[in-house]
This record gives sequence, C-alpha cells and structure tokens, in this order.
Amino acid sequence: MSSLDRLTVLGAGVLGGQIAWHSAFKGKTVTVYDVDADAIDRCMAAHDQYAALYKADLGAADTDITATRQRLRYGTDLAAAVAEADLVIEAVPEIPDIKIAVYEQMAGLLPPDTLVATNSSTLLPSDFASATGRPANFCALHFAVMIWTMNCAEVMAHPGTSRETLTQVTEFAVEIGMIPIAVRKEQNGYVANSWVVPLLNAAQTLVTNGVATPEDVDRTYLLTGAQVGPFGMMDMIGMKTCHDVLRHWGSKTGDMQMSANAEYIKTTFLDRGRLGLQTGKGYYEYPDPAFQRPAFLEVPDISIVEALVDQILPMGVK
Repeated sequence: MSSLDRLTVLGAGVLGGQIAWHSAFKGKTVTVYDVDADAIDRCMAAHDQYAALYKADLGAADTDITATRQRLRYGTDLAAAVAEADLVIEAVPEIPDIKIAVYEQMAGLLPPDTLVATNSSTLLPSDFASATGRPANFCALHFAVMIWTMNCAEVMAHPGTSRETLTQVTEFAVEIGMIPIAVRKEQNGYVANSWVVPLLNAAQTLVTNGVATPEDVDRTYLLTGAQVGPFGMMDMIGMKTCHDVLRHWGSKTGDMQMSANAEYIKTTFLDRGRLGLQTGKGYYEYPDPAFQRPAFLEVPDISIVEALVDQILPMGVK
C-alpha cells in the first residue's frame, strides 16, 4: 500500500478536475490548485455534475458523495496547496514552457519527500525532470478522460526516476481503481495517445478541409460499435487541450495540416467560448449530444437524397 494519502492536483481543467474528484471519491484527501480563480469555479461546477454521474454510473450513495466533498479543497495559492502533499499531479496546459514554469515555481515549496507526477498527454517526463528539483521523485502518470469508466493510468519513467517512486505511484493508481499500464520506454503520446492523437487529427483534417461533417465522421466510427466518435472525444478531452496538442506538435514537426487543424479549433471554438463538455458546447451540445440519440445511426428517409447529392457534387456542377 502506498503512503500517498494527500494529493494536490495542479490544474483545474477537465482532466485535473476528474483526477481530483475521483481520488477524493476513493478516499484520498485532495487539494485542487489553479492560478485562475475562474477555472476553480468551473471545476467546482463540474464536481457538482460528477456527483450525479457517480450516482448514476457507479451507484454511489449520498453518503459517498458527501464524504468525497469533505475530502476536497480548492485554492489559488500554490504554496498552501502543496505544503502537505504526499503526491502532486501536474495537469496544467499542454505547453512545455507553462509546465516548466510551474515546476520551477513549486520546487522550493514542496516537502522533502513529496512525489511529483505529470499527467501530460504527449510530452515526456525527461522534458521536465530537472525543473522539478527532484528527478528521482518524478515520473509520468497519465489518465484518460472520463476517469471513472476509462479507468487506466499510464506510468512512465525517465532515466532518473527511482524504483521507489514508481512503486508508490503505481500503488496509488491501483488504490484509486485504475488499471496501471506500464510504458516500457519513454514515448511521446504514451500508449493511448500514440493512437488517439493521430485518430483525432485525421478526423479534424476531414472537417478542416471540408471533406465531411463532424457528424458523418462520427457516424463512420460509431458504426464499429464504439460509444463515442472522434468529435465526441474531443468535446470530452476539451477544446483547449486539443488545440494545445495540435498546435505544439504541428509547430514542432512542421506539419502544416496539424497546425491548420489547431487554428480551426481556435477560431471555431476557443474564440467563441465553446470549450467542449466543460461548457456544454463544443462540436455537440450537452447534456443531450446528437450522437447519443437513437436517430443518429438510423437509415434516413429517402427524401433527403437530393440534398445529399447537392453536397456530393463538385462545386458549380448542376
């Protein structure tokens, strides 16, 4: 059993908020930190939604929800947030400079034995190990969105991570109900995002370039038996994270299409305050997204054929 009972989550975004709530639900004492007070407010509102979801999806009782809330604290003071932490999980934006700045600011504030893990979805722990000031106590622990049902946690070391750190962090993952995934060498994207990011980028390319609608892309995916398509996934991950990942890797690799996809997300969603599930509006509107309605995959009435043909014909052809 780990000794990691007091958790601090840095970043009150979609996944940071889910990690915090779920860890508290599983008995950990949790502090949620964010530099932005508005982000804290959004996180607290999301936790109200999770209370209902955990009752519906996990059969949580009212007493479970009350106990979860009692284990949660929120704040914008970094020193206070990490002062007693056994484990800090960093879930700030997927922008290297922001992560490094947070680690450097936090390094002198931590208790000597505190472990630190990055929840980065595409960046490597070796990118940040020196900035933490405690490389041996640092590794990656990456979760999936909708942590209560997509309950896996990817554990990845950098060359300086100690065995004890990996043992404690992996035990922590098991204690909060995760299936630990051993990432055997450093890999951008870990296991899940090594295939999820290319999938989402390919789907976004079809929409950015006007090849298909988001709904039709998702239909082709849902017909495989999946419950959520690429654009539903993007809403759940959050448009800010999707944008940051595509923008960073588009720039780093010189992939102009990926950069164009990031710009599409910025202008279509971020600039309009549509952050995805977090705000109730992304590619779909919640809590009743079109892809969850029975009619989404039904054979349509034949009367729509002419309208479809208008979409299929090359521009200007009659």
